[in-house]
Amino acid sequence: MCSEGMNEAEINSAVDHLVDEYRMRCLWFMRSDYYPATREQRLRALSYIERRGDREAFERAGALRQWFSRHSSETPADS
Repeated sequence: MCSEGMNEAEINSAVDHLVDEYRMRCLWFMRSDYYPATREQRLRALSYIERRGDREAFERAGALRQWFSRHSSETPADS
């Protein structure tokens, strides 16, 4: 999965998919219907997956976290 060129909606969908995929292994302590709704919640879920998952989970979550890092300093056009 490459997060280059993806927009925010695509990234959020990718995070939800990763949460689904690693829910039982890495996010077992969260509600079974939990999906992160805010940027901070998404970053927290990705961090849990990175720390508790396998190598593939670490790499995939890391790529998504990098997208949030690259886009965190962008400001809305009307600011």
